[in-house]
Amino acid sequence: QVQLVESGGGLVQAGDSLRLSCAASGRTFSNYAVGWFRQVPGKEREIVAAISWHGGNTYYPDSLKGRFTIPRDNAKSVAYLQMNSLKPEDTAVYYCAADYAQPFGNGLKLNLYEYDYWGQGTQVTVSS
Repeated sequence: QVQLVESGGGLVQAGDSLRLSCAASGRTFSNYAVGWFRQVPGKEREIVAAISWHGGNTYYPDSLKGRFTIPRDNAKSVAYLQMNSLKPEDTAVYYCAADYAQPFGNGLKLNLYEYDYWGQGTQVTVSS
């Protein structure tokens, strides 16, 4: 079992930056791929970033490239979501997710159904 706890959400203004944290416990964090997702009411949860277990590979949707990054610190068992130049449409509940990653391939998991472990979510609200 892996327990994930997100933190860092809040209310910010358009153009601001925010860094979310995802603290993991329970298993060796460096064996797990991590993804950040977000969800607004009435819509499916969508991926905003993913990182391989070793941190060498990352993924961002084209619409978010250049604004969002997903660093991780395996020594501290923490993954982050750095969000810059925030827009009102970034308002959502943000979730981190983790799943055991086999040591081959690119190590990324892009589909929410690939993830076994989820945090409780943290609200991000961007005012215009």
